[in-house]
Order: sequence, then structure tokens, then C-alpha cells
Amino acid sequence: MPRPVRTALATALLLATAAGCGDAGGLQGAGSTPTATSPAKLWPQLTPASSPAWNYDDGEAEVMKGIAVPGDDVRAVDPVAVVRAEIRRHPEAYTGAKATYRETTRRMAYCGKSPADSRCPVLKAYYRDLTGDGHADLTLGFRLLPGNQTAVRVYTVQGGRLVQVMSNDDSVSEVELAGHSVIIHAPSALADYEYRFQWTWDPDQHVMLLTHDEMLHIGKRPKASPTPSATP
Repeated sequence: MPRPVRTALATALLLATAAGCGDAGGLQGAGSTPTATSPAKLWPQLTPASSPAWNYDDGEAEVMKGIAVPGDDVRAVDPVAVVRAEIRRHPEAYTGAKATYRETTRRMAYCGKSPADSRCPVLKAYYRDLTGDGHADLTLGFRLLPGNQTAVRVYTVQGGRLVQVMSNDDSVSEVELAGHSVIIHAPSALADYEYRFQWTWDPDQHVMLLTHDEMLHIGKRPKASPTPSATP
């Protein structure tokens, strides 16, 4: 266990005092240390629950039909084609009369052009081995419009087929890849806090599961500097 900073600092100050001043006095106390308390178990008489807790999304794999994977290399897959395949599979969300994200479908018409059109909702694709099989997997994001949400997806290749192993839609402020995990940062309604969700590959379930969900205090956000006025 790392030594507390306060103890290391006190030791360094004592050594510096002894070396700089030649004080031959005895050791000085660094002050009282807070008493450690163990977790308190509440209501030990409760009967153990017989049903699962609220569903945090157990994860679900989905084969992306109609998407070829040349040479079983996910880098050869067109990310725009993958998003279009999802739109076809879920018309209730993207193309139906009451579809929430019809604007995403409309803007797909701007994708696949060179140079890339900023109106295309598909974001840059990233490739990294998240499943631990030694091959790159595809992490894909696209904007859910209208609104301010982002779809985050992870795809791997299984048996020559492209398989979606993670799906998350949220108001996203940042996404990170760490080890075999995807970490999604989302803004909170509480000032100076944010949500962090960690999805991790499970080799037994063959999907990515939501393994960590927390709200963290991130401190005061720096205020934007005022824009200098133009000189007449």
C-alpha cells in the first residue's frame, strides 16, 4: 500500500531540518492520525434477494448482416456502411414515421464523400484490440440527431462475420479506450460532477458488459477567458 503523502512529507521535513540546522534533538511528532473505521453492515437480518437488481444492460451481441469482412480484417470494413446497416435493422428509431433519429438518417446522404462532409453524422473510427484475441476491433461513433446524443458501438469479427458487442447511446463528453475497456464520460446535471461508465470485454459472455458506473467530482470548470475586442 502506498505510504500516505502526509507521512512522507513529515519525514522529509524532519530530515531537512536535521541536515540544515544541525539540530541533535529527538524525533518530533507529525500530529495525530485519523482513526480508521471499517464498513458498517446494515440490517443483517434482511433475507437475501431472490431476483436480480435493476438491469444495467447485460450486453447483447448482434450480427451485422450484409456487411462483408474481407480477410477477416475489421479495418477493411466501411464504417459508413456499418451505420447504414444499423439504420436498416432499426427502422423504429431511424426511419419510421415516429422515429426519434430521422435527422441522422437524412444526414447520412452527406457521408462517403471526399473530402468528408461535416454534416455526416459518422465520427472517426478507431481500431484497437478490446477482446484480447490479438486482432483489432472497431470502435465507432455517430451523432444521434436531433439532440445532443452520441451512439458508441464496438464491433469484432467472429467466424468471418461482423458482430456488434457493445451499444451505448448517451450525452457523451469524452470517450477513452483503456485495456479491454471503453470508458464513456457524460455530463451531470449537478455542477462540477460527471458520470463515468466503463464497458469491459467479458470472454465468457462474448460481449462487453457495463462493469463500472460512477458519478465523480471533477472540480470547478475553468471559466472561459473573455474574447479581446477588436481594435478599431
